[in-house]
Amino acid sequence: MLDNLMLGLSTALTPQNLLWCVIGVLLGTVIGLLPGLGSSTGVAVLLPLTFALDPVTALIMLAGIYYGAQYGGTITSVLISTPGEASSVVTTIDGYQMARQGRAGPALAIAAIGSFFAAIVSLLALLTVAPALAKAALNFGPVENLAIMLLGLVIVVTFQGGAFLRGAAMAILGVLISTVGVASGFSTARFTFGSVDLLGGIPFVEVMIGLFAVGEVLRQLRIGAAEPIRARFRDMMISRKDLLSSGPAIARGTGIGFALGTLPGAGSTLASFMAYGLESKINPNRRQFGKGAIQGVAAPESANNAAANANFIPTLALGIPGGATTAVLLGAFTIYGLQPGPLLFEQQPDLVWGLLVSFFIGNLVLLVLNLPLAPVFAQMLRIPYRYLYPIILITSLVGAYSISNNIFSVWIVLVFGLIGLVMKELDLPIAPLVLGLVLGPLLERAMVQTSALGQGNFGIVLGSPIATGVLVVAALLALLPALRHLLPRRGTRAPAEDPERDKVGQP
Repeated sequence: MLDNLMLGLSTALTPQNLLWCVIGVLLGTVIGLLPGLGSSTGVAVLLPLTFALDPVTALIMLAGIYYGAQYGGTITSVLISTPGEASSVVTTIDGYQMARQGRAGPALAIAAIGSFFAAIVSLLALLTVAPALAKAALNFGPVENLAIMLLGLVIVVTFQGGAFLRGAAMAILGVLISTVGVASGFSTARFTFGSVDLLGGIPFVEVMIGLFAVGEVLRQLRIGAAEPIRARFRDMMISRKDLLSSGPAIARGTGIGFALGTLPGAGSTLASFMAYGLESKINPNRRQFGKGAIQGVAAPESANNAAANANFIPTLALGIPGGATTAVLLGAFTIYGLQPGPLLFEQQPDLVWGLLVSFFIGNLVLLVLNLPLAPVFAQMLRIPYRYLYPIILITSLVGAYSISNNIFSVWIVLVFGLIGLVMKELDLPIAPLVLGLVLGPLLERAMVQTSALGQGNFGIVLGSPIATGVLVVAALLALLPALRHLLPRRGTRAPAEDPERDKVGQP
């Protein structure tokens, strides 16, 4: 381990690699700030700029864009309720509420701290168990992936608290929306109504921009523009109490993110949702979740970053992308004449360990830059909303158009902006719909592959101990709201009698 660490440090700390790592992080942060781009689009767009660089330098820069864009997306999620990509959706739930309470600075700061902690832990884990975890991930086939996807949907539904039925309905709606387009494993077009633009399905980035950014602007315009935040600058600084209360959430989020990030195809979106779902159940401050709990920002942001780093385990060791962005990076490996797989660790150790160590350096740069800048970013909320709303709308529509250079993307944003307004008015949870839309294609592909393996018999799922265990956990979580509904009825009598007992013997 120490030999690999020293080799990685000697590679990553060369002046050239260090410079391009910083450049990648800065470019990624700017890309993340622009609605609709995201890390995968940013890496794909800037990939040609790296052709003149050495492969290790180019990959370090592209990796910097990857996690820099994730933090940039966090900034917009917190300040203007506009997630840059699906993995930042959960951050908007409590992060935006914190911003409206004048605590945007602590929200952004804890996101940077949680990401940095996740980077350190995941780096150490990568250095020690990357090859072993890659082999263990091979045990997760379509059957196990199907169980994981179902667990993810159950978790995001159950963290809606009392809105279990509404959360389930929105998750199902998201899955149904994801069925638009060509069926997975087949050539049949569904629900396209003859439109060529719908053959590829309804893209979730445009849906997110519409539901969150445009939907929020329309809602504020209907009820009257909110007053600018007038919090004092010192209130924008993170406190020691915030750090201590967020520590366990960061640790748990890191563990969940790293575990799910090692699974091919799971990505960081599912990790962030699962981390938030767990915290909303076990955190001592769970009653404040959805109302501006800082732990609701710390957990998913840590999971997001840990999963992003762990995504490189299947990418480097197996040649299987862990998510959308690592799929683009996998193409970059091919362009540079490299073949990811088990032999890459033996044939190109300086490249592999230099790339992994650069994660720590890049996240350190993010921490150094963004921790002191968090209160400065938060000052943007002082801008009167009559100026801020047009900026949000313009950047949202331009960002949507830039994804595919197609006006159809703009119409998608506007339609889902109206849907988002209706959902906010009816108090319908948006997060389950987004996760259903993201997981829908993965769930369908896993179902098709599982059906093929079992020759049409889904009972094959019960033949896998891993899948069976995951489904049992999902079933218990699904039954939890019903059990909670029954348990308080039994416990309501005892507290009512306690005060009378306490009065006995009192003067």
